Amino acid sequence: MSGNFDRDRSSSQGLTASLLAHLEQVIRDRNPFLASAGHFYGQQYIRETLGALAPLRMHPFEAYGRQFCNWSIDLPGQYPERGLLIVGAHFDTVPGSPGADDNGTGVAVLLELARYFARYPPQSPLRLVAFDLEEMGLQGSHAYAAQLKQQGTPLRLMISLEMLGYCDRTSGSQRYPPGLQYFYPNRGDFIGLIGNLSTLPTLMHLHRHLQRAGVPCEWLPVWGRGQGIPDTRRSDHAAFWDQGYSAILVTDTANLRNPHYHQPSDRLDTLDLEFLTRVCRGLMAGLAEL
Repeated sequence: MSGNFDRDRSSSQGLTASLLAHLEQVIRDRNPFLASAGHFYGQQYIRETLGALAPLRMHPFEAYGRQFCNWSIDLPGQYPERGLLIVGAHFDTVPGSPGADDNGTGVAVLLELARYFARYPPQSPLRLVAFDLEEMGLQGSHAYAAQLKQQGTPLRLMISLEMLGYCDRTSGSQRYPPGLQYFYPNRGDFIGLIGNLSTLPTLMHLHRHLQRAGVPCEWLPVWGRGQGIPDTRRSDHAAFWDQGYSAILVTDTANLRNPHYHQPSDRLDTLDLEFLTRVCRGLMAGLAEL
């Protein structure tokens, strides 16, 4: 497996082209209420792409008197006894934003991870999930995590992919919640990993593989459910923290770096595709060995 992995991931141009192809399909206003056509189109693209790789599963949930859906596929691992890993990304946007970084980049990497691991099985069984209504209080992931808990489904780890493609190497471009600026760099050229304390070994594992892929990486373990630093709860991983699961956020830190966050200007030409490609390669390598 390792030889195939090295050959496949060495083609950075091919991976960049694949990520760009996904982004070109997904980037559009995908708010389910004020841009329902874009929301439907993006959702259909995700369904078709995942469904071509493995049987597609629908997870319906109710919100605002309507039914919405999360979508997932399961990919087998070489060692099922290691336990299930979930990797998720949300596909909805706030009104008026085409959501290139938020969260087109997360969706693009999710789809490429699915494509890759459908071809080269990872060590652990893997579930790829596209969540809806993250921008409206993490409703899709809250419903999903609550159902997992109710059903007693064993889950080793959840990883949330949230804004992965904005990079600013200018000094002073990176901001932090109060106090953290003393411990982390002031340039927004790294990918961040945030996990509850049970994920500490995995944070170090992913950090190592992202660094090897050429991505500066910083990691932060948080107590409990991250309530002491509310900014650490701003994606779908928090829904899993709330159910007592181990979960990690992978992020470029959103508005703490990206001035286009939740704006009409969150477009393709603001992304650093080389940075995004290296993040994807690092995640491929790290997840393969978990």
